[in-house]
Amino acid sequence: MPVSSKTEDLEAFLTVVDTGSFSSAANLLNQQVAKISRAVTRLEDTLKVTLLNRTTRRLELTEEGELFLHYARDGLNVLEKGEEALRLLHHLPSGKLRVDAASPFVFHQLAPLVGEFCQAFPDITLDITSHDSIIDLLEHKTDIAIRIGDLSDSNLHARRLGKSKLHIVASPQYLAQSPISGDASSLNNHRLIGFSDSPALNKWPITQEINLRYSLRASSGETIRQLCLAGQGIALLSNFMVHKDISDGALVPIFCDDIISPNRRESVQAVYYKNSAVSSRISAFLDFIQPRLTL
Repeated sequence: MPVSSKTEDLEAFLTVVDTGSFSSAANLLNQQVAKISRAVTRLEDTLKVTLLNRTTRRLELTEEGELFLHYARDGLNVLEKGEEALRLLHHLPSGKLRVDAASPFVFHQLAPLVGEFCQAFPDITLDITSHDSIIDLLEHKTDIAIRIGDLSDSNLHARRLGKSKLHIVASPQYLAQSPISGDASSLNNHRLIGFSDSPALNKWPITQEINLRYSLRASSGETIRQLCLAGQGIALLSNFMVHKDISDGALVPIFCDDIISPNRRESVQAVYYKNSAVSSRISAFLDFIQPRLTL
């Protein structure tokens, strides 16, 4: 029996489910809300079932919708992989690739690799965004996000890129004015720099159970690094952003034996949404950067 569902109707249905509304799906697909609505209705008429219960407040998958969702997703992914395989018979990967990461990771890890990547894959157009908080990949039309720490979102595929150790660091100028003594239990005797918008990052994985008090806070890890370099206090930062500072003597690691490792903040992972097949653009980017990262 021939397949009667149209791919554009399947895409509309999946996008509505993934974004949670017809208007969000229309925005993501750059189409009119009415067109998205007609596509889903047409798919329901073709299948002779109701896939979505529509109320004024929310959308909810029916039992039939839940069942069909997985087949629709898998089917579109297989088609995408097949089309891409044909394109790759004679050409390098091509198209736009949007990558998001926290600003320190962009500055210290991705930016130095962009030139070489663009030379190797001239037909891929990179669009790099920087958010210091976790973003919704669909809402921001992002293909890949680099995330530091454990993942909790089961709707994402993840590829582990490596592990980045943590360092408690301060500048030589700060330490000359406020020498350290003893172990990490003395941290509250110092000016500590923490994150203003991420309470979890202010719980340091150290052997001492201390309620740390912060004299300075900033929303960006890169801002915290700059404050440390300027002698404004002590911070806990990832190796991927301070290893060169430590090597150059601009920052000094302290209380090294008091950091618990492994810990929840060490893992570095690339994530992408399950609705998209692992395109050649994603594979090319991750295969390129992984061996070149200095985590």
